Amino acid sequence: MKVLFAAAEGAPLYKVGGLGDVAYALPQALHRLGVDIRVVLPYYSRLIPDDYRAQTKDVAHFTLQFGQRNVYVGIKTLMLGEVPVYLIDNEEFFGRDYLYGSWDDGGRFGFFQMALIEMLQVIDWIPDVIHVNDWHTAMVPVLLKDKYQWIAPYQQIKTQLTIHNLQFQGEFPPSVLDDVFGIGRQYFNDDGFAQNGAVNYMKGGINFADIVSTVSPSYAQEIQTPAMGERLDGTLRKNAGKLAGILNGIDTTLYNPATDQTIASTYDAVDLTGKARDKAALQNRMQLPISDDPVFGMVTRLTRQKGVDLLLNQLENFLLHQPVQVVILGTGDADLEGELLALADRFAGQLAVQLRFDEQLARQIYAGADFFMMPSAFEPSGLAQMMAMRYGTIPIVHETGGLRDSVQPFDPNTGSGTGLSFYDYRPEVLGTMLAMGADLYVNHFADYQQLQQQAMQADFSWDKASAAYLAHYQSLMR
Repeated sequence: MKVLFAAAEGAPLYKVGGLGDVAYALPQALHRLGVDIRVVLPYYSRLIPDDYRAQTKDVAHFTLQFGQRNVYVGIKTLMLGEVPVYLIDNEEFFGRDYLYGSWDDGGRFGFFQMALIEMLQVIDWIPDVIHVNDWHTAMVPVLLKDKYQWIAPYQQIKTQLTIHNLQFQGEFPPSVLDDVFGIGRQYFNDDGFAQNGAVNYMKGGINFADIVSTVSPSYAQEIQTPAMGERLDGTLRKNAGKLAGILNGIDTTLYNPATDQTIASTYDAVDLTGKARDKAALQNRMQLPISDDPVFGMVTRLTRQKGVDLLLNQLENFLLHQPVQVVILGTGDADLEGELLALADRFAGQLAVQLRFDEQLARQIYAGADFFMMPSAFEPSGLAQMMAMRYGTIPIVHETGGLRDSVQPFDPNTGSGTGLSFYDYRPEVLGTMLAMGADLYVNHFADYQQLQQQAMQADFSWDKASAAYLAHYQSLMR
């Protein structure tokens, strides 16, 4: 079986969020299952690390019609692990210092989608399935059935769209149909890609893809409701028969406390003595007193979607009344950043805040903290809670999306569970959960250790998820 995996970002070349992690790890796992899978990404010439740039090879080049003009398409390739990666090169569209947020994103990713389709004949490799991801590639199923339907080799290609975050949909003026794609308006309706008088790339993908998947079973249900459907809940309910949820995995080789060289001391579930040294190293790096007080960590975008406002509502009271330390790493909304820095000044011996992204420090927080806070308002899948559990750090999560599907609530009566979770999304409920964590660690440490063992034994490898994706591909072939 031949599968082309199309995405706007992919680790380790360039990554903004979870999509980048998935675009690397899932194809590797599918390759291990025997799938002839290849990845296609834009070639962000200013962003690709030098060592990977040096590995790229030019494959071919051609021109495609972009609106009323012909534009250059270069194809480069390199190997990531066992998987070939194609890179679509055009300096006008991708020679920038950022991935997203340009005024012409509709055109940039419209070009990318047409280029990856036209590339297939140039490289003489026609996949059975094109697996597209989020709005940046969601128009591929539309284009295959409209602009390119007359090309015989393309007529048997099946498509799967994975929605990583429905909040971002790619909505652009109808002029993109002429100025970018060069297609008519026969699908500019509710059954196609029209939304609020605009062209909605995500809606087109939902209506035209053969299968639509999301990154957790709970999120697949949530986005069919008006509360979380981001104005596409009706479209998703109409397509419910082809909608599925598959929980993401993590790279358990990369995120492994027994082998991770970025942390101060390695350890495993059998011998956790190294984790205490990692805690001390984290406290030292964050300029907190070396102490056995429970450390609560957070690695996140500092936004309301991630529940940072909820935490801020409770953080002062938590620090005043509990013998705890809190470590927060991330960047985001300026007002939330400012509030956190002000609190860090007041509670210098308890709260440390770093306003940046640092992959090594993130790993050190996973390893050195005792609890990991993730009170997201919504979370399609989430990866950080899985990474935290892998390192024996107990997650405290809101029961939504992938957080609900990956964290089993702790039951103090039976000792079962892998983390602490709450359903009622109110600040005082989060405050209660934080206090429960501190009490568990300080006064019921044996129960904490049992919970820690159970969290570390949870299986978040890509093996289960990749088998589910393969089953979807096989169903399309039948």
